Amino acid sequence: MDDLQEQFDDATYAFSQGDYDAAAKGFEDILLLDDNHFDARMSYSMALCRLGNLERAIEEGHKVEVMRPDDQMVHTNLSLYYVKIGNKDAAEHHGLQSKIASWKQPANDSSSDINDQSELQMNKPKVESFKLPGKFPDMPWRKSRNDDKEVGDENG
Repeated sequence: MDDLQEQFDDATYAFSQGDYDAAAKGFEDILLLDDNHFDARMSYSMALCRLGNLERAIEEGHKVEVMRPDDQMVHTNLSLYYVKIGNKDAAEHHGLQSKIASWKQPANDSSSDINDQSELQMNKPKVESFKLPGKFPDMPWRKSRNDDKEVGDENG
């Protein structure tokens, strides 16, 4: 296992256990080695938020935004940070950006992969064809055309 990945896993575990100080330190150590580690920077900003250091969390969040401007989670986190400091306008802006980013993400439709592998293709339901009847049944609620004619009227 890669040493950087192992450090990330340890920091993530610390975060999941509520040890945000250790998590923030772990993510910070990773960023000293690889400044462009997206997941570490994103997690670091959330750890800072959990520690109550919201200004620094926002700063780190914007660094992540530069890395991936169309990432839904980046804008969701920034919206959360701005809500916590009471900046409603910025929170709404990033909330909207998050929604727009979700529209830009490709659909999780794996059917195109399955179509390439015929042995893994799902069994498709058999299409049942049907034939329309040649003559429709009598409809007693409809007035017959012949009922309109008077007896003896041949022009009809």
